[in-house]
Amino acid sequence: MKQIMNAYTAEDREVWNILFERQIDNLQKKGSQAYLDALQEMKEVLNPDEIPDFTKVNAWFKSRTGWEIKVVPGLIPVEDFFTLLANKQFCSSTWLRNKSQLDYLEEPDMFHDIFGHVPLLCNPIFSDFMHEFGKLGVEHIGDEIATVQLQRLYWYTIEFGLIQEEKIKSYGAGIMSSFGETNLIDKGVGNFMPFDIEKLMNLPFQNDAIQENYFVIDSFEELFDSLKIAKKVLKNIKTTKTVDEL
Repeated sequence: MKQIMNAYTAEDREVWNILFERQIDNLQKKGSQAYLDALQEMKEVLNPDEIPDFTKVNAWFKSRTGWEIKVVPGLIPVEDFFTLLANKQFCSSTWLRNKSQLDYLEEPDMFHDIFGHVPLLCNPIFSDFMHEFGKLGVEHIGDEIATVQLQRLYWYTIEFGLIQEEKIKSYGAGIMSSFGETNLIDKGVGNFMPFDIEKLMNLPFQNDAIQENYFVIDSFEELFDSLKIAKKVLKNIKTTKTVDEL
């Protein structure tokens, strides 16, 4: 699949601009500094004035952390997702929500995929975490128990992770691309827990509602280092539980 730039309409461009301008302003005191720095670094290829051209984004990454945007039709099998990450390819849709969907979508669109996920891929430590997570997933393809555990790790960090700075701030893509959830977290709505890799890998999540549980890291170094513990959790869980028990 390919991104077809001339297929985007005037409404698409307007929606992108509205979403980007609204959320970047909203994130100034609520989003992690690493994310804000990354977005600033990427401004020549990721900005409110134009729908991002994946060819230009990929060229920008080539001389930095080496990631590439891979076009997908929507949600893909988790095994394919792991494989893409292991090859430093991040999947993205090319479709964009319409004006009536600014605040809620059932399925991630390009704004979530690109605005939410892509900036931190230029942060060296977060980039390494994402890459190593993908490789860990590939090691466990076909293992249902490990897949459940890794989906939880992804959910509570890459999608809905928080970080302690001068106050608790957001870095997970599901939050960074959500105007409403960003504000709820800034108001302290939710159960904020110290980062505990074993606990989060054993905690089910909900994917159809605002989150109730969030884990707070102290740094991206802590996040990267947690993969060592994750490997032990995956090894131990296979001998003690079944998928139904998870």
